[in-house]
Amino acid sequence: MTAVLPQALTAPAVVHHPDAADGPWWRDAVIYQVYPRSFADGNGDGIGDLPGITARLGHLAALGVDAVWLSPFYRSPQADAGYDVADYRDVDPLFGTLADFDALLARAHDLGLRVVVDLVPNHTSDEHAWFAEALRTPPGSPERARYLFRDGRGPDGSLPPNNWDSIFGGPAWTRLTPEQHGVDDGQWYLHLFDSKQPDLDWTNPEVRAEFEDVLRFWLDRGVDGFRVDVAHGMVKADGLPDWDGHVSMIEGSDDGDAADPADAVSGSGNQGPMFDQDGVHEIYRSWRAVLDEYDGDRMLVAEAWVEPLSRLARYVRPDEMHQAFNFAFLATGWDAPALRRVIAASYAVNDSVGAPTTWVLSNHDVVRHHSRLGLPDPTSRPNGIGAADEQPDEELGLRRGRAATLLLLGLPGSAYLYQGEELGLPEHTALDDALRQDPAYFRTGGAELGRDGCRVPLPWSAQEPGFGYSATGDTWLPQPASWAAYAADAQDGVPGSTLELYRAALRLRRAEGLGTGGAAWEPAYDGQDHVIAVRNGDVLVVANLGSAPVPLPDGAELLLASGLPGDAPAGAELPADTTVWLRTR
Repeated sequence: MTAVLPQALTAPAVVHHPDAADGPWWRDAVIYQVYPRSFADGNGDGIGDLPGITARLGHLAALGVDAVWLSPFYRSPQADAGYDVADYRDVDPLFGTLADFDALLARAHDLGLRVVVDLVPNHTSDEHAWFAEALRTPPGSPERARYLFRDGRGPDGSLPPNNWDSIFGGPAWTRLTPEQHGVDDGQWYLHLFDSKQPDLDWTNPEVRAEFEDVLRFWLDRGVDGFRVDVAHGMVKADGLPDWDGHVSMIEGSDDGDAADPADAVSGSGNQGPMFDQDGVHEIYRSWRAVLDEYDGDRMLVAEAWVEPLSRLARYVRPDEMHQAFNFAFLATGWDAPALRRVIAASYAVNDSVGAPTTWVLSNHDVVRHHSRLGLPDPTSRPNGIGAADEQPDEELGLRRGRAATLLLLGLPGSAYLYQGEELGLPEHTALDDALRQDPAYFRTGGAELGRDGCRVPLPWSAQEPGFGYSATGDTWLPQPASWAAYAADAQDGVPGSTLELYRAALRLRRAEGLGTGGAAWEPAYDGQDHVIAVRNGDVLVVANLGSAPVPLPDGAELLLASGLPGDAPAGAELPADTTVWLRTR
C-alpha cells in the first residue's frame, strides 16, 4: 500500500510574496544565453556568427523564452573568445557586421524577443586603441592613467607591484618590455585575467565617460539591456594592497553554518581587495540613470561572483542594477537542505531591496549542469572535465539536470538558460587537449582544463555534417558523435524529450504566472531532508533529491514531471531525482 502524506496542520511558511503581474518584463523573464561562436554558423567557416543566430531565432521563439543574451561579438583578437574587446562600437568580422546586428535585433523584436548584449568594462584588449596610446606615451601620461600601470618593487623594479594572481593562473601583472611591447621604461600593468586583457582604472573620469557613451551607442540601436561582465571587479582597493588569498572562480571558504543564511559563504564568490569594492555601486547608479532615460524598461544584469548573498543584493538596490545572477544557487549542486537555505536567503535579501531573484544553472564559464549533477559528488564544481578525469554518469546527470531545471523554472523571479541545455546537452568531457583554446588552460599549464567543454557548437540536425551547425560541416571545436541523439531535430515533437520538457515548462510557467508568483514551503514535507516543496500560487513544485520515492499529495493533478522519456508518469509517489509540478487547489 502506497504511503500518503499527512494532512498539513500548519500554514505554508512564506518566503516570498507575489509580485505585480504587470511589472517590468525583466522581473520574471526567462532569458536564453547565446554564445555566438557556437550557436549557428551562417557562412560555413566553422565559427558561429550573427546571421547564423538570426536564422535560428525561430527556435528560441518556439521554445518560449522572453529574451536573448548575446555573449561578446565586438571587434577582438579573440584571446579570450571575445571578452578581450578592441572596439566596443563595432562587430568583429568573424561574426558579421553592424548591419547584421541590426538585422538580428529587428528579427528578434519581430518575434517578440528582447535582446541583451554583453558589456566587458573591467578590461579591454591590449589591442584596443587606448592601450596602444598608453604604450606610446611615458609613465604618468593621461593615456596610461586609463589603465593600472605601476612601477615594480625591488631596487630595479623587477618585482610585480603586488602579489595578486590572475583568475586564469599565474601573476596578475605583466612588465613592459622592448621585445613584447616596444617599451623600455619597465612599468607593469594589471590584468586580473589574461595578459592580453589589461584592467582599466575606474577611478579615471575618462573611463567612466567612455562607457556611458558605449551604453548610449547600443541603447540608441535598440538593445533591451546589458549583461555586465565581472561586475564586481572594476574597482580595486586603494593602494592595491597585497593579499594572502587565492583569486579563483571556484574556491572559497565554507561558512554554510552562519547564523543568518544570507551571510553564509559557500565558495561561489571571488574574494580579495580586487573584488566587490564599494566604489562599483557609484558606477552602476550612473549607468542606471542612463538607462532610465530610455523607454522600454531597459535593464542591467550583473555577473558578480559575490558572497554572501547579503553583499550580492547591494548590486540590485532600486537605483542600481535590475538583476544579479544567483551563483550561490548554481554552486550548491544536488543538496536539498543547502538549496532550501539558498532559496530562502535569496528571497530574503532581494525582497529587502525590491529586486527579483535571478536563477541560473549553467553558462559559458561552468561545466554544464546536465553533467555536473552526474558526477560522483553532485555538489562539486570542477573547472572543466577531461578524458582522464572521473566521468559523469550521463543518464543520472540528465535526470537530475531536468529535475533541477523544473525546480528553477517553478520558482518566482527571473531565470537564465544556457544554449543547448534545452537539448539536455552534456559537457564534452573527452575533448583532445591539443584543441583547447581557453587561456586558463595555458596559463595554468593544463592544471585547469577550462571552459571549452561547455562551448562546443550546438547539434541542430542529427543526420547532417557538423549536426547542421554549419553548411560545410566545419566546427571550431569537434562535437562528440553521441550528440546525434541530442540534436534539436531528433527531439522536436518527441514526447518526453528534453526539448519538449523545456517547451512545456515555459508554456506552463507563463500560463500559471509562476515568475511573478509567491513562494512558500509546503509544510506536509517538513522534516523530509531530501525534498524541496515550494507552493507557488495554485502550483506545488516538489523535487525529490533523495534515493527513494516519496509520497505525493492525495488527489493532486499532475501538470508536468521531469522524468526521462519512457518513465512512468508520477502517480502517488515521486521517484528519486525527479521534480513535478502539481495543481492542488
